[in-house]
Amino acid sequence: MSVREAGKKGGDTVRERYGSEFYETIGRKGGEATRERHGAAFYETIGQKGGRVVKDKYGSDFYEEIGHKGGQKVKALIAEAKKNQADAAERLAAAGGATPEAEPKSKTNHKA
Repeated sequence: MSVREAGKKGGDTVRERYGSEFYETIGRKGGEATRERHGAAFYETIGQKGGRVVKDKYGSDFYEEIGHKGGQKVKALIAEAKKNQADAAERLAAAGGATPEAEPKSKTNHKA
């Protein structure tokens, strides 16, 4: 068994025993311990170092490319959410219920 296979087997066993949330918990604890030990500015420093490595490896245009991809993903998610909301409103209206647009947005009174 290779080291990689052994590590995967151990990780799978931990996930089965403690659940996947365990990794989130220990990651958060590790981050808090690192912040206490090195200070919050440490994250800025390591982020800058990582950014320089990525820039050297992929070039400046890489950031533009991934930014565009991220923007397209957000645009698609917003369109999907709007479609899902419209579909839900149609189903509700077809069932004889009130549409979300007909309901008040807020119950608070904003008069001065």
